[in-house]
Amino acid sequence: MPLVELSVHWIILLDIVAWAVFHMGISFLTLSMPEKWFASDGWLYRIKKWEREGRLWQDFFRVKSWKGLIPDGSSVMGAGYNKKELPGRDTTSLIQFITESRRAELTHWLSILPAGFFFIWNPLWASYIMVIYALLFNLPIIIAQRYNRGRLEKLVVYRNKKAAR
Repeated sequence: MPLVELSVHWIILLDIVAWAVFHMGISFLTLSMPEKWFASDGWLYRIKKWEREGRLWQDFFRVKSWKGLIPDGSSVMGAGYNKKELPGRDTTSLIQFITESRRAELTHWLSILPAGFFFIWNPLWASYIMVIYALLFNLPIIIAQRYNRGRLEKLVVYRNKKAAR
């Protein structure tokens, strides 16, 4: 039983508007965060050993076959860093891409959290659909970011070792 009783039409409208506000608000929030906050691996961004430098995501989810279908949020927002393709192959460009993939990952982790608010005005079954929506919309993007970042971090480490020799 929802805390707020609304007609089906109002629920649908509120769901659409709420998701738009949450997505845009979280995107603007993370875009306003300083780049230095994403410059190094924190516990959230660190590619774990079990991810095998991103290969796990390809092995289990075949990321390469669908990641190109994901729209880049920077084109939707009209701001940010385009992660659709690498801007360059030099180490500086790779590091910039890695940094911005961390920002994108945080954006999508945060975009899952508002799903709990939908229990306030939706019937229980619809609230669970909102949770499923949040997961289905955001987890593939998180997986793609972790896949790309794992591979690129490995390449940057290799280049740095090579340059140190």
